[in-house]
Amino acid sequence: MEKLLSASQLAEYLNLKSVTVRRKAQKGEIPSIRVGNRLRFDKGEIDRCLRRRFDSRATHILVVDDEPVIGQLFKDSLYEDCYQVTTALGSLEALELVRNKHFDLVFLDIFMPNLDGAELFQRIRQMDKDIPVIIVTGHPDIEPMRRAMEYGPFTVMKKPFNSSDIISVVNSFLRAARLRG
Repeated sequence: MEKLLSASQLAEYLNLKSVTVRRKAQKGEIPSIRVGNRLRFDKGEIDRCLRRRFDSRATHILVVDDEPVIGQLFKDSLYEDCYQVTTALGSLEALELVRNKHFDLVFLDIFMPNLDGAELFQRIRQMDKDIPVIIVTGHPDIEPMRRAMEYGPFTVMKKPFNSSDIISVVNSFLRAARLRG
């Protein structure tokens, strides 16, 4: 960890007002650390976040899982690297999000209410045939997985997993996308 900066030091570094830095930190737009009742900022983390945000464009990830704790795990795991993570608790919500926004990567649970993961995968493929999809499941040998194979290639991420698994999968997909692009 590099030297911690105060809000006013970071404001000077970023050429912003201190109040703007504090507001962005409170909204979670700038990574911060609370020391007592004051905000501090790790300069290395800030620089990494800025590089990620301005390296062509931010990476948008959609996580579809009816368990809120899974979406939160993705957000917490990918926050430090400044990925933009959107979560959906249901299939219909996910379809609306994919219809209205571009995502670079989608993680979806195979067991979902309304539409199961295979049906959701099929509908996502109809809207965007190139988006990388990772199906998350604790049971990879089930009927919905076999049906999902009919709709195109995907990767399987087996539950349970942890933060380092999430980061590893996301980074490998992004490296592959850069090589293709």
